[in-house]
Amino acid sequence: MSSSGTHVTTCVLDCPDGCALAVEVVDGRVARVGPAVAEGTEFICAKVAGFARRLYHEERILHPLRRSGVKGGGHFAVVSWDEALREIADRLLEVRETWGGEAILPYHYGGSNGKLTEELLDDLFFARLGASRLAKTICAVPATEVATGMYGKMPGVAFEDYPRAKCIVVWGANPRGSNIHLVPHLRAARERGAFVATVDPRDNFGPGEVDLHLPVLPGQDLPVALAMIDRWRQRGELDAAFLRASSHGLETLLERASDWTPERAAAVAGVPARDLVRLADRLVELSPAVVRCGWGLERNRNGAQAIAAVLAIPALLGKFGVRGGGYTLSNNGGSRFRREALLGPFDWQTRRLNMTQLGRLLDPTAGEPLSPPVKALFVYNANPVASTPGQARIERGLARDDLFTVVHEQVMTDTARWADFVLPATTFVEGTDLRVSYGDYVAGGIRPAIAPVGEARTNMQLFAALARRLGMLDPAFSWSDEELLRRAAAAVELGGGPAGAEVGRGGRQRYGFRGSPPVQFVNVRPQTPDGKVQLAPPVLGPEPYAWREPASRFPLALVTAASSRLINSTFGETSVDTLTVSVHPDDAARRGLVTGAAVKVANDLGEVHCRVRVSTKVRPGVAWMPKGAWKRSSLNGATSTALCPDDAQVVGDAACFNDARVEIELLSA
Repeated sequence: MSSSGTHVTTCVLDCPDGCALAVEVVDGRVARVGPAVAEGTEFICAKVAGFARRLYHEERILHPLRRSGVKGGGHFAVVSWDEALREIADRLLEVRETWGGEAILPYHYGGSNGKLTEELLDDLFFARLGASRLAKTICAVPATEVATGMYGKMPGVAFEDYPRAKCIVVWGANPRGSNIHLVPHLRAARERGAFVATVDPRDNFGPGEVDLHLPVLPGQDLPVALAMIDRWRQRGELDAAFLRASSHGLETLLERASDWTPERAAAVAGVPARDLVRLADRLVELSPAVVRCGWGLERNRNGAQAIAAVLAIPALLGKFGVRGGGYTLSNNGGSRFRREALLGPFDWQTRRLNMTQLGRLLDPTAGEPLSPPVKALFVYNANPVASTPGQARIERGLARDDLFTVVHEQVMTDTARWADFVLPATTFVEGTDLRVSYGDYVAGGIRPAIAPVGEARTNMQLFAALARRLGMLDPAFSWSDEELLRRAAAAVELGGGPAGAEVGRGGRQRYGFRGSPPVQFVNVRPQTPDGKVQLAPPVLGPEPYAWREPASRFPLALVTAASSRLINSTFGETSVDTLTVSVHPDDAARRGLVTGAAVKVANDLGEVHCRVRVSTKVRPGVAWMPKGAWKRSSLNGATSTALCPDDAQVVGDAACFNDARVEIELLSA
C-alpha cells in the first residue's frame, strides 16, 4: 500500500465475473477504479467504476455510533471503538446469561464477500458464543442443492467457451445486469452463426442480439422445460445410449413430463407454442449446445423443480463431452476451501433459523413464538430491510425495545438506521480478503489499496476484538489480516490442485482442469456417488417435478430482479433515482397509466408508491421492479420487499420473491 500509484486487485462484489481492477490512488485516496487490462479484464461495470463515490460518500460511516434517539430515527452519537466493543460484549453476555446463547442471531450473507470476511472468524466467534445459526436461504439454495443432487460439484462450461457453441440458451439470467463479460461471448457466438435464446419475463437484450426471447411468466419455467422434454421423448430425440450409461431416474422425469404438451405449457406460461417448439427443436438440432442457467427461475415455489428440469436438458440430449456443450450454473464447484485446515474443527450445533423469515423471527405477533426469542441481532454483510421479504414485519421487529441490534456497515443503510450500535466497516479496497469467482475460473488475494477511511475495521478485526474481550482463546483470533490471507490461500484448492503462493500475496490465479477449461464428462465429471447424473435426485422431495400454481387474487406477477444500478442493495446511497415499476403497454392502457405517473403497487402485504414506466421490454401480466432499492427511492418509504411473501420453498426453505402478485393503480392527487 502506497500513498500514490496503481493497485491491482480483484472485485469481490456479487457477480460471476471476478474482474481484475486497477485502483488508482493519489495522495492516499482512490481517484479512479478501472479495468486491469494486463490481467485480462478489458472493461468493468459502471457500478464498480464509480466505487470512489461510495468510499467518500457523505453517508459513509466513519466512526462507531451509539443510538441517541428512538429506534429507526437515524440519530446517533460518536463513541470510541473501546467503548462500543465493551458495551456490545457486555450486552451479548447479558443476553446469553439471561436467555441462553441461542437468543443471539447473526444475520449475514456472502455474495459480495470473499473467504475471509464471511463464514470464517465470524462463524468461529458465534459458535463459541453459542448463538443460533443462520440458514442462508435468500439466494441460490435451491439451485445449489438441486445441481449438487444431480451432478455433485461438477464445474460448468467456462464463459470463454461459449463462442464455440452453436446453440446457447440463457435461462433466468440477465448478463447485462450482472455477468456483463458474458455478453461479448454471446455476441461472438452469434457472429459465428450460433442460435441464442433467452427465457425471462423481461427482454434484457437489444434488437438483433438474440434469435428468440421466450417471455415465460414467473413460476412457469417448469412446464416449459417439461413440455420440451416430452416432445423429445415422443419424437425419439433423447440420447438413449448416454442416458443408459450415465444416468439414473429417467423414468420418473419422463413420467412427470408426459403431463405437459407444448400447447398446455405455452398456455400456462403465456408464450406462443410455436416459440416453445422452436426452442426445443433448436436444442436438438444444434451442437455444441449450452444452457446458461441463472438464479431467476429459482425465486418461486416451483424454483427447485424448474432448475432440475433445465439442468437435465444437456444430459437428455447428450450435449456433454465437447467444448462449449453442457451447462453453466455456478462455477464454484471448481474450487474448495478447507476451512477446517485453517481453523480446526469447531462444534456448532445450535438451532438454525431461516434468514428469509427474519420478520417472523423478530415479530412476537407472528405465528409460533420462538423459545428463546431473538434478543440480540448482529447484522453484517447484509441489509435485510432492503433485501429480505416481509419488509414491514422486519421493521416492526427491529423497533422492539427489547431487541439489541448491532450493524457493521460501510454506509448508513435502511437496516443500520434501526441499530443500537453501528460500527464502521471497510470496503474491499481498504481490507484483506480472498475471492474465488463463482463464474470465471479465477481466484484473487485482496490486499488494501488505501488505509481504512475513518475508523473502519474489517470483519476479521471486529470479531477478533470481540472474541478477545469475551476471553475466547482460539489462535485465529490473534492472527493479523495478512497472516490470515496467507493461511487461507494455503487452504484453497483450485481445479483440484493447491492455490499458488501469489494468491496469498494478493495476486490473481486463473486455473483449469488438467491444464484447460472444463469440458463436462471429459476432464470434469459428476461428483455423485457413482459418477452418474441423478435425474430425480432425492432433494426434490416425494413429488419430483411437481408443479404448483401460485394462488393470488391479484393479477400481475411482480418480478424483483438485478439491475444495472445496484448489486443487491449495494450502491443504494448513490442510486438516488425515484423507484419505478415497469409494465407492458397493454397492462398500462387497461389501468390508465402513462410513463412518469405516480402509482400504488399493492397486495395484502403492503403497498409501494413509486413512478411507472411503460415498456415493451416487460411482458403482459408482469410488473418489474429492481431488487435492493432503498426506502428513500420510494414515494412512501416502502420498496419491493414490502410486497414479497416470506413463504419458504420445499427445497432448502428458500425465498419465493417472484410468487408476489400485485395490482397497480394511479395514486390519487
